[in-house]
Amino acid sequence: MTPQEYVQQKAAASGSSFYYAFLFLPPPRRGAITAFYAFCREVDDVVDDVADLSVAAQKLAWWQNEVRQAWRGAPTHPVMQALMPHVATYAIREDQLQAVVQGCQMDLEQTRYLDYTALQTYCHLVAGVVGEVSAAIFGQTDPGTTQYAHKLGQAFQLTNIIRDVGEDAMRGRIYLPVNELQQFDVKAHEVLKRTHSDRFVALMQFQAQRAHSLYDEALALLPAVDRRSQKPGLMMASIYRTLLREIEHEQFQVLNQRIALTPLRKLWLAWKVQALGHL
Repeated sequence: MTPQEYVQQKAAASGSSFYYAFLFLPPPRRGAITAFYAFCREVDDVVDDVADLSVAAQKLAWWQNEVRQAWRGAPTHPVMQALMPHVATYAIREDQLQAVVQGCQMDLEQTRYLDYTALQTYCHLVAGVVGEVSAAIFGQTDPGTTQYAHKLGQAFQLTNIIRDVGEDAMRGRIYLPVNELQQFDVKAHEVLKRTHSDRFVALMQFQAQRAHSLYDEALALLPAVDRRSQKPGLMMASIYRTLLREIEHEQFQVLNQRIALTPLRKLWLAWKVQALGHL
């Protein structure tokens, strides 16, 4: 299996909304974003799939070294071998990949976030930086697009956090800020035991409104000159925001189930943005 085949398989297997947006890109850009996305999945899977924290920490340290070696001309992992031919073309930097690894290290080191400011630091590393790299690959021409991409990445991450409250609780993690749990009188043990309540719904409505505000702010920041090139990001925004609205419609029943859109619906939403420009 070639490195290109490996990253293609990794991206497709994820079933992610990102994958559907990539389908509409021309081959060189699609190859770059598929390799970058596969890197993000590899690193993220270390945290999600490795139960032993010390083993997970060793694996993340290995990835830090692999990124360093790749930028010195010696990548060994197929993901890095697939990505490196694209880094000069799209100005992808070593520190951006290291930031993604650093964000995943935070998952090993803490399971709570005291306030939204602390959560934003995490979102910057695991999602904001990803947005910036993605925007460059998609064909960014205006420096202002970086700000849009960073904010949109944070909106995606907040949507993920809302969707995954129950799954994260099973791993002992609560990303919802501690001071906001207190504000809505939701106890940590209720989340960990996955106990649904009106108080929990009120807390989640607050989180969803914040995510919607981030989507609105991000879209307002996108320079008109880059609107066409950034269509893949706009496709993802349409898919993720539709998911958020679906979760709202289901009264935030996220503690004991994973609410998701079907592959066909994701493809339809992506196509609508591509063909009609509808968000």
